[in-house]
Parts: sequence; structure tokens; C-alpha cells
Amino acid sequence: MEPDELDRLWTPHRMAYINSDDRRDEDFDRPSGCPFCRAPGRDDADGLVVARGKTVFAVLNLYPYNPGHLMICPYRHVADYTDLDEAETVELARFTQTAMRVVRRVSGAHGFNLGMNQGSVAGAGIAAHLHQHVVPRWGGDTNFMPVVARTKVLPQLLGDTRRLFAETWPQVEAETAATS
Repeated sequence: MEPDELDRLWTPHRMAYINSDDRRDEDFDRPSGCPFCRAPGRDDADGLVVARGKTVFAVLNLYPYNPGHLMICPYRHVADYTDLDEAETVELARFTQTAMRVVRRVSGAHGFNLGMNQGSVAGAGIAAHLHQHVVPRWGGDTNFMPVVARTKVLPQLLGDTRRLFAETWPQVEAETAATS
């Protein structure tokens, strides 16, 4: 198949990101250029923020690996996991647990990939600001689209996913506190 005969999936919404200051890697080192530092200052819906804690927040990934892909980020602009203080470490772990419970409740996830890429050589797209990925997985979720068509299918708008997660988060927190 010739390149001009390939099917195209148009994603014009991505141009805002490509053309924005967010795209300049050298800016990520500075909090003013870091999207994870700016997200908490935005409206939750606009910033895709699902939940806010004292030291960390949960945010949907703008370019998810799977539907419902969340990230848990400290408010503080810190790159390395070993630089988190005790309160940040504890709340990051609790937010990760809550995120998993919320995604199971809302989307029926069968499993999760959890992880942090520490440093650009380890695959971190934004190495200057630590973030833990919470990627839901379902049995059979690897289909032909990513393999054959190099296309990821996302069945729900990010805003709708954020709203469902944000509505469910306090319920799950309350139930978890009641059983602890």
C-alpha cells in the first residue's frame, strides 16, 4: 500500500498541544512550563483533574494508552521518587489505590499497569515532574487496531470519563474510610 493510500484518522485537537509551549522539552524543567504544575491551577474539567488531595492530585492522561488512563502527580515540581517527602509518598500510594477502585467501579477494569518512568532514558515524556501512571486493562483489550492499523480506539470522550471518575471518587473514598 502506498503512503497516499493509507487510511487516516484525523485528530486535529492534537495540534493545540503540538503548537503549544507544552511541547518544548526544555520548558518542562521549569514549573512555569510544566503541564503537571499548571493543571491544578485550571478548572477541573478543563485540566482533566479527577481528584485533589493535600499533596497530590489525579489527572486523566490527555493522550492515554488505554481508556481511563490516569496519572497521580505531586503538586510539588519534583522529578525523582526518592525526593518525595513522607506525606507525598503516602498520599500518592493512597490515591493510586483509590484510582484503581474508581476505575474498577466505573469501567470494570480487570487489571492495571502501574508505573513511573524515572528519567527521559527510562521513557518519561515529562521527566522533570514525577507522575505515576494508572493504566486500566481488560481481558482481550489488545485487538487488531493498534497492531494492524497503528490506531488506538478510545470509546469515550475524556471529559465524560473525567466526570464519571470525579463523581465516583468521593464515594469510593468514603467507603474505603468506613471499612478501614
